[in-house]
Amino acid sequence: MKYRKLTKAELETLESEFIRFLASNTVTASDWEKIKKESPEKAENLIDMFSDIVIEQTLERITYLDLKRPKDIRSYYCQKDKIYMKGIFIDGETDMTFDLDEIPEKMLAKFQHTDVELKVFKAEKAYKDSREMELFRLLEQGALISKDGHLYNMLSQLC
Repeated sequence: MKYRKLTKAELETLESEFIRFLASNTVTASDWEKIKKESPEKAENLIDMFSDIVIEQTLERITYLDLKRPKDIRSYYCQKDKIYMKGIFIDGETDMTFDLDEIPEKMLAKFQHTDVELKVFKAEKAYKDSREMELFRLLEQGALISKDGHLYNMLSQLC
């Protein structure tokens, strides 16, 4: 397995796609029921294969990822050969944190009238492993897929 097995909830939302996957592998509904009962290892292998395909296709479509933590926020612009990162972090000792449920503009506004120093940073690098594997690792660390790159674009205005 290259990535990870989809959860039961994820598989349930992809039921029709899984049925098409089984059909493309010449597994009928009755065959599937028989495989699950008589050959659970084979059933797990089919689920593993399907999981990798779904995750790979999702990773290929990612353009932006956002990773928000209480003390820092990073946004990634994921190109074919390079990944660009813009970020901001709270510098110094403070009890203040980013409210991760707030929209970015409101988050930053609450720090404007405090003594807390916010530092912006940016970086870029070529992928060491495959693009998809590096994006997968970011997702496993808690990054979320951004459809519009709003946070990345906002942070670009700061650095």
